[in-house]
Amino acid sequence: MNRRRVANNFTYISPCVKYMIFMLNFLFWLFGGLLIGIGTYAFVDKWRGTGLITVNTIYDVLLDISLVLIIFGGVVFIVSFAGCVGALRENTCLLKFYSLCLLIFFLLEMAIAIIGFVFPHTMQSIVEESFTDKIIHKYRDNDDLRNFIDFAQKEFHCCGLSSEGYMDWSMNEYFNCSSPSREQCGVPYSCCINATNIAGGLINIMCGYGAQKLSVAEASKRVWTSGCIEVVRAYAERNLYTIAGVALGVALSQLFVIYLGKTLEGQIDLQKSRWTS
Repeated sequence: MNRRRVANNFTYISPCVKYMIFMLNFLFWLFGGLLIGIGTYAFVDKWRGTGLITVNTIYDVLLDISLVLIIFGGVVFIVSFAGCVGALRENTCLLKFYSLCLLIFFLLEMAIAIIGFVFPHTMQSIVEESFTDKIIHKYRDNDDLRNFIDFAQKEFHCCGLSSEGYMDWSMNEYFNCSSPSREQCGVPYSCCINATNIAGGLINIMCGYGAQKLSVAEASKRVWTSGCIEVVRAYAERNLYTIAGVALGVALSQLFVIYLGKTLEGQIDLQKSRWTS
């Protein structure tokens, strides 16, 4: 009698694997919801402030930080929800979808990493040609993008995006030399080496005026002259082993989660086959 009861209670499904997948995905599900909430709040706040948001091309989406947060958060929310519910309800369809999504993400990340590490200059050229003119052109039209560019230029000590450096700002309607504004032939204050008045603590927003009229040697005394993409690439090359270690850790973590998902799938199938037999 006791042997029969033990046999009936036996299960191939490991509670450790099941609830580990559930808890991991529950945390990512919350994180995805948080990103959606932040992105939606930023989007609505910007819409109320400007009253007009145009989305005509894919670049309008990629260069809008609030929309990027909403899309990224939505992907994380859906995939982690599938993993969370699939593990809890022992649903192999949801688990297969979850594992497939993780595998696709892993392959995309590996492809980008290989191109970036093996062909860094090619990757730099692709990014420069695809985004430089769009980002520079939208500098004054998108507050979130402007704040991000100013932050990047100040933190990485760069100006502009491409290998042209500070001369990239000639593509902006406010900073090109044919502009009727006082900022003509200038660059944003975030390009300046010393933009802050030490005595007063105020930012001199006019420190970059006329920088495009100067040679590289003369301009380098006032503003950073290298493009941000080139500076970031050089930083990545200097810290190659650290970045490679982090990337390897992320990749192994993803493979481990995929392994857990496939393991749980196999255990569920074994349990179902036991029930049918």
